[in-house]
Amino acid sequence: MWLAAAAPSLARRLLFLGPPPPPLLLLVFSRSSRRRLHSLGLAAMPEKRPFERLPADVSPINYSLCLKPDLLDFTFEGKLEAAAQVRQATNQIVMNCADIDIITASYAPEGDEEIHATGFNYQNEDEKVTLSFPSTLQTGTGTLKIDFVGELNDKMKGFYRSKYTTPSGEVRYAAVTQFEATDARRAFPCWDEPAIKATFDISLVVPKDRVALSNMNVIDRKPYPDDENLVEVKFARTPVMSTYLVAFVVGEYDFVETRSKDGVCVRVYTPVGKAEQGKFALEVAAKTLPFYKDYFNVPYPLPKIDLIAIADFAAGAMENWGLVTYRETALLIDPKNSCSSSRQWVALVVGHELAHQWFGNLVTMEWWTHLWLNEGFASWIEYLCVDHCFPEYDIWTQFVSADYTRAQELDALDNSHPIEVSVGHPSEVDEIFDAISYSKGASVIRMLHDYIGDKDFKKGMNMYLTKFQQKNAATEDLWESLENASGKPIAAVMNTWTKQMGFPLIYVEAEQVEDDRLLRLSQKKFCAGGSYVGEDCPQWMVPITISTSEDPNQAKLKILMDKPEMNVVLKNVKPDQWVKLNLGTVGFYRTQYSSAMLESLLPGIRDLSLPPVDRLGLQNDLFSLARAGIISTVEVLKVMEAFVNEPNYTVWSDLSCNLGILSTLLSHTDFYEEIQEFVKDVFSPIGERLGWDPKPGEGHLDALLRGLVLGKLGKAGHKATLEEARRRFKDHVEGKQILSADLRSPVYLTVLKHGDGTTLDIMLKLHKQADMQEEKNRIERVLGATLLPDLIQKVLTFALSEEVRPQDTVSVIGGVAGGSKHGRKAAWKFIKDNWEELYNRYQGGFLISRLIKVQWLTPVIPALWDAEVGRSPEVGSSRLSWPTW
Repeated sequence: MWLAAAAPSLARRLLFLGPPPPPLLLLVFSRSSRRRLHSLGLAAMPEKRPFERLPADVSPINYSLCLKPDLLDFTFEGKLEAAAQVRQATNQIVMNCADIDIITASYAPEGDEEIHATGFNYQNEDEKVTLSFPSTLQTGTGTLKIDFVGELNDKMKGFYRSKYTTPSGEVRYAAVTQFEATDARRAFPCWDEPAIKATFDISLVVPKDRVALSNMNVIDRKPYPDDENLVEVKFARTPVMSTYLVAFVVGEYDFVETRSKDGVCVRVYTPVGKAEQGKFALEVAAKTLPFYKDYFNVPYPLPKIDLIAIADFAAGAMENWGLVTYRETALLIDPKNSCSSSRQWVALVVGHELAHQWFGNLVTMEWWTHLWLNEGFASWIEYLCVDHCFPEYDIWTQFVSADYTRAQELDALDNSHPIEVSVGHPSEVDEIFDAISYSKGASVIRMLHDYIGDKDFKKGMNMYLTKFQQKNAATEDLWESLENASGKPIAAVMNTWTKQMGFPLIYVEAEQVEDDRLLRLSQKKFCAGGSYVGEDCPQWMVPITISTSEDPNQAKLKILMDKPEMNVVLKNVKPDQWVKLNLGTVGFYRTQYSSAMLESLLPGIRDLSLPPVDRLGLQNDLFSLARAGIISTVEVLKVMEAFVNEPNYTVWSDLSCNLGILSTLLSHTDFYEEIQEFVKDVFSPIGERLGWDPKPGEGHLDALLRGLVLGKLGKAGHKATLEEARRRFKDHVEGKQILSADLRSPVYLTVLKHGDGTTLDIMLKLHKQADMQEEKNRIERVLGATLLPDLIQKVLTFALSEEVRPQDTVSVIGGVAGGSKHGRKAAWKFIKDNWEELYNRYQGGFLISRLIKVQWLTPVIPALWDAEVGRSPEVGSSRLSWPTW
């Protein structure tokens, strides 16, 4: 067997390592981590002041908003006429306002004279403005008028400028928006809270040769009377909606369009000359809208949906109602130069954002405390959608590796947080745009869906969306709807998963009792550092499924474990049959089997009768138990022998990540070279079977597996792989034989890891020549593989250069941190030395916290930086902007 030669000697030596070191800290910008940052030599954000939501005495009914951006001076003028309701007599109106100068303001009660504001009191730290009036505004309706000016900033939030290059090479700027969570106030004074909904009538005054887009369809376009070079574009009135979902874009774009089978106009806007690259996303969107309409049994409420690629964009994508904005790499697919993982990523992100058109836009969270439900739900149903559109992707198995296990890695840390976090000041929202909100949220929704059943789940979703459409809701409202639909104790079960952090470890042992199998189950909190040491161990209500070798794909028994220990009897299970918990790796828990039960499962791995998702979950649990010091690493490596016939991409991907963690832990010891030899022995047989070139009949998953395996072998220094990678790279650079998109990441990674300064210079030249952002990002994410100290420094300097878009700097630095032991130290020193510039660039948003996380977590959790397939995770406001983050 391919493992036999390497495993025993390495296993014997690992016996002397002792327990693994504790996981590195997960740094988020909580109050405690601000202190931690200070101790690390970084100037952290100031402590937050007490926060109060806006007073309820005045609220908007409709915003009539006209904006006139100047794309040369990077400013904009605005006129707001808001129909408002005075609910309680007052002589002031308090609104949100940031980085905006108000010129004039007045309020005209309906049927009465206009009252001019006599003062504008800006509370800059609270991002509020108080408009003072000389007389009392009486209860009733009226019109609030405000003239104001603002800046098209370069911080990728609010109303900002985005730099792009025309086909002729000229640098120009578009004016675009990113308002979630609290940046609509940077574009116009408003009541910028999700529960304060209104309708919007938006007009844009723009150069006549520019495209102007907003949430709704254009209803009028006419010359602007004061300047013949401008036009005024007016859009239809929106439904009632939250401010964070408003959007507008002014720039130069091409588009492709179609109509969904429900008659909705679907367009994908691309950079000029790249309309062809929008066709894949258009196809996905046109299939997705009817899928969600049928699933929710609620029609899409707008006449159109636009998807647009933005050059400078901090998030992965943003679900603005009717005008969804994306990074170029999350929307554009070049038929010849995009890799398979990029196509899959685009499909997932499109599915995620379009799900929000119902779940988030039609029904919106009442406050940011319930953000997890928005994002967790969309992060689950995007997979349901992609499975519908592309069943060949085997996407649910990939979910376990991409979201489920990633969430478990982070949630096992002592400083994780509950899914549902009480949010006070909106600036705290960035702290919870993380894998707990997205990936754990998606995982517990998946578990809930399985516990309820699809029929009752859809029924409950329809009840929820119908009851709260164009309104706001809280987590408890969804539980109530699902409880009514299913008759099950949804709130009681789910509160144990959303209101406390962590998840359980289920220990199971079995005893044969005549023709039955008696299982003894117990639960305790799983901790990455070993045993739980608190006084009162948390408990969960755990939906548990149990399968046997009689039918590995069906649950023989389903139970709800609602106590610390319980016994279960499986009827008619023969002594030679295996028993497995957590069918489909759906329940959000880890399982520890007795030695006898684990031994009995090995034949199911070898003969592949155990389904792929169960093989993946089993080995992932074992690696995690070993890292926590609960079981021996030696035992895990022995179990890996059973994977000798493994054909599944996702199982290999997860094995790769786990071996990467082990490799990192050993990089500080003299066992490092041995683990590299072990990796080569593990991956060589599958590498030889796959070869370098696609074979007839291969599909999407074969392409992903080939890139993964070749990247792993190349990184480990496998001689034949290294030689072939260098040969193909040379032919690629010389134009003799261009590398296929699926091979570029593994080849680039291999030649850089084992290359010199000349190799790096060639890569930087390829980066400069690349016309496609996907290719630029692909190169950026592997540059950190270089090992020489002076070259590492050159890559870090490159990260802050004009050659790298601001949102991609994080990818370059993260690649260095994950590339080597020296790279990690160099990256951390670079961050500290350039902290002021980095902090000012990202203005305390989620990209700065992402920068810290990739520096500290990448070496420990390689799933966060899967350079072997050229993908990295970067959290953004709506869909996390890293593929399979």
